[in-house]
Amino acid sequence: MTNVFVISDHHFGHTNIIDFESRPFSDANEMTETMIEKWNAVVAKDDKVFHLGDFSFLNKEKTASIVSRLNGYKYLILGNHDRGRSRRWWLDVGFDEVSEQAIVYNGFYFLSHEPMYMNKHMPYVNIHGHIHGQKYEGKQYINVSVEQWDYTPVSFEYIKAMVVPNEEQ
Repeated sequence: MTNVFVISDHHFGHTNIIDFESRPFSDANEMTETMIEKWNAVVAKDDKVFHLGDFSFLNKEKTASIVSRLNGYKYLILGNHDRGRSRRWWLDVGFDEVSEQAIVYNGFYFLSHEPMYMNKHMPYVNIHGHIHGQKYEGKQYINVSVEQWDYTPVSFEYIKAMVVPNEEQ
């Protein structure tokens, strides 16, 4: 069975993010190695991962090296720091699919980099990144920035259970 995961905002190679977000790493290399280990500890080769943007600040060769070490089928939704590079660039470094826009997953979940406007009457859930250590109130927003999930991709099944309690599934 293929599992599906979501995660965002790794900021590989971005040394300043360690201070900006109080990440528990001594340097960018430790951050990279730890985040790769945490990814591969939960994601199997046949699993699918939606990365919701701001993946890497590194050059093409170094970014490709990281992507090649990560398990799973990797789908990137471009974040604000990714958009300076073309969709082709991201495919060339090893992502299996790349979207420049938010996507609807399972007809109910908006997967986006930045949080999307959701009024309380909308029957959807927005799974997003971008705001790192912050959280929006309510069950309509789920922040999957690495800071929220101990730098580990979170399973879509876990998110579904958060949104729809067992008795309603």
